[in-house]
Amino acid sequence: MGRFARNLMARASGGSAAVSRLWPTRADRLIIAPHDLRTADATRAAEIYAGRFVFAGKIVTCHGRSIFDLEPPSEDWEVSLLGFGWLRHLRAADTALTRANARALIDDWISNAAQKRPIARRADVLARRVISLLSQAPLVLSDTDGKFYRRYLRGLTREIRQLRYAMIDMSDGVPRLQVVIALCYASLCLANQAKHIRSASKKLSDELHRQILPDGGHISRNPGALIELLIDLLPLRQTFAARNIAPPPALLNAIDRMMPMLRFFRHGDGSIALFNGMSGTPSDLLATLLAYDDTHGTPMASMPHTGFQRLDAGTTTVIMDTGAPPPASVSHEAHAGCLSFELSSGQSRIVANCGMPSTGRDNWRAFARSTAAHSTLTYHDTSSCQFVELSAMKRFLQGAPVVSGPTHVEAYREEVANGALLTTSHDGYVPRFGVVHRRVLLLSHDGSRVDGEDTVGPASGARIKGHDTDYALRFHLHPSVKASRLSDGRGVMLVLPNRDVWTFEALDDKVELEDSVFLAGNDGPRRTAQIVIRQDSRHAGSIRWSFVRSTASATTTNARRNARREPELPL
Repeated sequence: MGRFARNLMARASGGSAAVSRLWPTRADRLIIAPHDLRTADATRAAEIYAGRFVFAGKIVTCHGRSIFDLEPPSEDWEVSLLGFGWLRHLRAADTALTRANARALIDDWISNAAQKRPIARRADVLARRVISLLSQAPLVLSDTDGKFYRRYLRGLTREIRQLRYAMIDMSDGVPRLQVVIALCYASLCLANQAKHIRSASKKLSDELHRQILPDGGHISRNPGALIELLIDLLPLRQTFAARNIAPPPALLNAIDRMMPMLRFFRHGDGSIALFNGMSGTPSDLLATLLAYDDTHGTPMASMPHTGFQRLDAGTTTVIMDTGAPPPASVSHEAHAGCLSFELSSGQSRIVANCGMPSTGRDNWRAFARSTAAHSTLTYHDTSSCQFVELSAMKRFLQGAPVVSGPTHVEAYREEVANGALLTTSHDGYVPRFGVVHRRVLLLSHDGSRVDGEDTVGPASGARIKGHDTDYALRFHLHPSVKASRLSDGRGVMLVLPNRDVWTFEALDDKVELEDSVFLAGNDGPRRTAQIVIRQDSRHAGSIRWSFVRSTASATTTNARRNARREPELPL
């Protein structure tokens, strides 16, 4: 419908005439350049000058040709090139040579036919390019003549026009918010834009109210969205102040809510928990963002609007997904990981979800979104969420949103004699199998053990459907953990990088140690292991298990494990 409306406008107005009316106010100069918080590497400037463009793990060498005329090796590479974020590396070098190189590349782009590529005109790429051209304007316009200045300004204004035009047909969620942010930047940085400042601020406020939930989470339930948005929202707040214009209250409130939420997802090693499309933690960006956090308080325990719970005791942290899938329009990256959790001890991560790679996502997307890629229970090798599968429908919807999944997720926490107790359940398997998954976690007061029980049982007033009643309980281990299956087949010894020893036990069930993959590594997917317990709900409807930190050495843990007494879960 969006594409139909866009084409109809173009035909009714004679093509490009429709675009020109979207930016009627004269913009004859740049007033201010926003600050870019992204980390810059001056050594990259020499590579770019030599014609080597390294993005998303791919290298393209120009050999004297225009980089915009070459065939991109991947979509991720092309997105990075056409977003122009690499200009910050040239600015970091800050030499006459890099300034001239930046002007030559931008001049090449302004006159290049590659502007008509589909990726170049995609709304999120356009937004990134507009922000980059605004923030790196001091690099490009320093020591230049009036002729290039006017040409640069005309090219920038054309990009902004296209960006407003692209809003008619664009994806919901982070891309839409990024476009509104870019338009806010444009109205603040260009002269004679008072009317657009008001309208852009209003649109920004509306989107922030809609997309940032009361607890600070993003509507997509992806922790990575917080990083992507805050890295632009913080400089935007500064840009309003630099223009002596009061920032919209919605902007200030959103930042104040998002900062605690970002800390909520952090493990002891500083990495972000892997839920709903989160890939490797960009440590440089995270450190920059946290430097703007004035509270520095303890992360909150519950995020009920976004649907997550956090348990902390001693140096042990458990972060658990206790929410339903996001709305379909923002679920293109959502995962079927309801009731999955991640466990860390100090600076060592123990249990994780597989996550999503930062590049080459299409190759792993189907697996990464499945329930089997998460540390939770999978019933009959089926995900708790169903996604659009038809190729034609994926192309039409520009992705594969969630079409069904848990609608009722319960999470109740309380302090009991043994520690912090979290009782949860979801109904994602009720429509197909008539069963409810219930999970209970108990974190001891000193953080030395995590006890759990997973139960599969018929929904209230229903019967289990079908004859296939098998299920599997999975705990994906972080690649830094060395796992050894115990001789009795009922447990696994886990040695952490700091030589601490934890033991996983399930005394009533056979435990397997199988291959897995950690997709969210900063250096790409890495091989790892997973603890797997398989059962049949007709014969054994529940599995009890525990992670216990041992005070003994790795060599004596196996001998002492039988002497430990299992605490009773207060169910």
